[in-house]
Amino acid sequence: MLTSSLPTSEIAVTRAGWRGWFALAVLMLPVLLVSVDNTVLSFALPEIALSLQPSSIEQLWIIDVYPLVLAGLLVTMGTLGDRFGRRRLLLIGATGFAAVSALSAFAPTAALLIAGRALMGVFGAMLMPSTLSLLRSIFRDRDQRRFAIAIWASGFSAGAALGPIVGGFLLEHFSWGSVFLMAVPVLVPLLILAPFFVPESRDPHPGRFDPVSVLLSLATMVPIVYGIKKLAVDGPLSLAPVLFVVGIVFGWLFVRRQRSLPTPMLDMTLFRRGTFSGAILVNLLSVVGLVGFLYFVAQHLQLVVGLSPMVAGFALLPGLVLMIVAGLAVVPVAKRFAPRVVVPVALTFSVVAYAMVAVSTADLVQLIVAFGLLGIGIGAAETVSNELILSSAPSAKAGAASAVSETAYEVGAVLGTAVLGGILAAFYRAELVLPDGLPEAAAQGARETLAGAVAVSQTLDDPALAEALRLAAAHAFDSGVVITALIGAGLIVMAAVIAATTLGGSRGTSTK
Repeated sequence: MLTSSLPTSEIAVTRAGWRGWFALAVLMLPVLLVSVDNTVLSFALPEIALSLQPSSIEQLWIIDVYPLVLAGLLVTMGTLGDRFGRRRLLLIGATGFAAVSALSAFAPTAALLIAGRALMGVFGAMLMPSTLSLLRSIFRDRDQRRFAIAIWASGFSAGAALGPIVGGFLLEHFSWGSVFLMAVPVLVPLLILAPFFVPESRDPHPGRFDPVSVLLSLATMVPIVYGIKKLAVDGPLSLAPVLFVVGIVFGWLFVRRQRSLPTPMLDMTLFRRGTFSGAILVNLLSVVGLVGFLYFVAQHLQLVVGLSPMVAGFALLPGLVLMIVAGLAVVPVAKRFAPRVVVPVALTFSVVAYAMVAVSTADLVQLIVAFGLLGIGIGAAETVSNELILSSAPSAKAGAASAVSETAYEVGAVLGTAVLGGILAAFYRAELVLPDGLPEAAAQGARETLAGAVAVSQTLDDPALAEALRLAAAHAFDSGVVITALIGAGLIVMAAVIAATTLGGSRGTSTK
């Protein structure tokens, strides 16, 4: 057994004490909020659709505009945190996020709700890189940091577990706007406690701030993410290829500028490390699998099975708890076995989950078990990949590295809803066979989305026609789920292959 040559007093300095763990608890508040917000919105979407009557494109925008804005601003905000103070940026983001969430709760139209979600994305971009990068400065010992990141990653799962239950209770007793008001009581304690327990940290030698790099990063991410949405909704003949070209061109200019600057906004040499780049891709594809699964299972449970939002949340609770447990349980495993072994083995559970859904969605118990298996794989993979990303970067650049990790997460969320959701919507329209006698205006609404078909059925005077419409819409939706599940399984397999070939062969031993 190896022992350190450092004196005991110096080793103690590198390990966080009780204040560090209390700071972690404080930092979990925005993590829980963001994950609750994502899950609640998925479950609140049917209520929003019935209330605001958004089109299929508006419905996707309500979900996607938030991660779209985040994806464009995360690298910028991570760099600003490195420069001006990560805690300071966290507090600014928390204040703005709470205020805009409160306003979004009373949005009277889908357009205004989309605008509110966009502003939430601006302030949300200040929150997540700050929390993860602060962990890098608080927990300098890698064993402690690995466990802290496992808790941080499990916070997303915990929020996802609480979201459907708390959100379901709110949706059954109040309007859909109540799910946004949750941000206020969560973030107020953060604003009070963070100045006392979370230490400020920043890059001691940040260099000159470069606004051109900021604009180039926005011009790179926004067209690419928007192009993904257009491709999913409108197909390859849309503006998507043009948007991809625009994003790639600006991305090339961004990379070229970073390489020419003495102190770049984003250190591009990080991507030369196979472990860093591989962990980013595993992170992205894992989130695609999770968010895509939640996107269709929430609608299936509520609009096809007929469960209330709260009961649907309880149905997914076992899987979300397993995700938390897997994220924590993988920590000692990752110390003994190489990431290239741990991550592919974990993701095998998620592949099996998607295969079960592709076989059948009729059995509710089978669907619950499938989500449990998905949670085991995603929970373990996210913990290992996030720790590898953060450990690969110098401490001074923790904000930028965290921003890259969060960008992968948010782009994955967009891909999960836009691509898998768009494919599902396309198959729904292709498979939908409307019953005879349905008025043309009602038929148009039923063709848009499953929620639209359910809403139309509730307005029909003929009970038999309404039931026929609901059955036809449910059959079309579940037919699309089969194809979507097979694609989701393929993406998880891709993540496992990337992990096996890039994440290194050495055990996750502790380094100081």
